[in-house]
Amino acid sequence: MNAQNFFDYAAYVGLTKHLGGLQATKELVELCHIGADKCILDVGCGAGLTPCFLAKTYACLMVGIDIHEGMIEKSKERARREHITDRVEFLVADAQALPFEDNYFDAVITESATAFPADKHKAVSEYARVTKQGGYVGLNESAWLKVPPPADIVAWATQNVGAQVEPLTSEGWTQLLEKAGLQEIVANTYEIDTQDEAKGILQRYGWREILRVLVRTLSLYIKSPNYRSFVKEVSASGVTPNNLNEYFGYGIYVGRK
Repeated sequence: MNAQNFFDYAAYVGLTKHLGGLQATKELVELCHIGADKCILDVGCGAGLTPCFLAKTYACLMVGIDIHEGMIEKSKERARREHITDRVEFLVADAQALPFEDNYFDAVITESATAFPADKHKAVSEYARVTKQGGYVGLNESAWLKVPPPADIVAWATQNVGAQVEPLTSEGWTQLLEKAGLQEIVANTYEIDTQDEAKGILQRYGWREILRVLVRTLSLYIKSPNYRSFVKEVSASGVTPNNLNEYFGYGIYVGRK
């Protein structure tokens, strides 16, 4: 199962997630000093949940980009449904070549997105380029807590998403921010709890949205033989390794320009 198919399915049902859930997003908000009328870029916005949440909750102006056109369409649908099209904008773009002028945003954030680009240094340098002087770049990204990780944990962490996914250590993420010229680096790394992660999805989406996702998922399962094969692959490889928390987690990494 390749990464394109995975994200096609996720875009169709309108469900994307990141490690740490809503708590991690709020930590990014605090560390990046996101507030009213600030202009914020969310790189790899997925189905648009974070940009819409931030625009509604913190009265900021949001731009969300994603390389997957289907995700951007779902993001626009969400903004229309939540009546905040005056505060959010979505467009297809590559993290490694942002279509914005220098010093444009008050903050740039990513949530489970910068683990994907082949050239992470280029991507983070782009985040820094489009951030205003004194602004912040904040990453919520998967991280190796201990290296080298066993093969079964590597397989679990990258399952059904593609070999291009590359978590880094906390030191690796911090070095990317430093190489991009950012200062006052904050690095907070956390273990994950798979049950808490599942609860976090419900907390973040709410029952009404989860029911909408389930209906779309059932429809896709009925109509698509490829999706049924995908589900079987996930079921076969989805057993969580016993020592996962020893090696795999996520971190909040923030630097000031």
